[in-house]
Amino acid sequence: MKYIAPIFVSVAIVLAAYIAGNFYLKRATPPGVIAVTGSGSEDFTSDLIVWEGTFSQTSMELQAAFERLNSDKETVRQYLISKGIDEKNIVFNSVKTTELREAQYQNGNYVGEIFKGYQLQQTVKIESTDVPMVEKVSREITELLQKGVQFNSTPPRYYYTKLSDLKIQMISAATEDARIRAEKIAQNSGSELGSLRSADLGVFQIIGQNSGESFTWGGAYNTADKKKTASVTMRLEFEID
Repeated sequence: MKYIAPIFVSVAIVLAAYIAGNFYLKRATPPGVIAVTGSGSEDFTSDLIVWEGTFSQTSMELQAAFERLNSDKETVRQYLISKGIDEKNIVFNSVKTTELREAQYQNGNYVGEIFKGYQLQQTVKIESTDVPMVEKVSREITELLQKGVQFNSTPPRYYYTKLSDLKIQMISAATEDARIRAEKIAQNSGSELGSLRSADLGVFQIIGQNSGESFTWGGAYNTADKKKTASVTMRLEFEID
């Protein structure tokens, strides 16, 4: 009889260990999970245009170059206004001054530089919601050559002022697309879709329509095309019952 009590104690310890271990395994083992990725996309047309151009003057005298540049600035301003650009949308940036120097060599050896004058350069920027008008002006800007202004134009950049609202719509569409995919997978596997465990938003991609651009890992943001396509992905994880 004196050995029976220790045996019962040992059995009790083993059973307790088994029950505790089994309980831990059940708690530690997560339920089944479905991970799906949904997408949302939207085509849109830009409603804001930004266009820039540069003009310059060169002279041996700094004051003379500055006066000529100011004259060109007024010519550019009057030209843009005559084309229908609102003056409040015309922004002239600060003047950039560069000393022009030419390296001199004798018998292949550098012997110094010769001062060739001052070059003054100024940039004008147009930002407007009247996209067609600014596009037209950007194509006709070479008319300034006839007025004696050496004007170098850059391609317009296109933006969308309602991009924040568009992003919300796309996130909603991507989330719904992912949920539908998850429900279909659950049905095909004879399960029921449970609660949402996590949701991860992918990067936004904005590319030109029919441009042949590719999506990038960090997200694309096209400003060269007026017509664009925006897209985003959403990764959801659901429990399944």
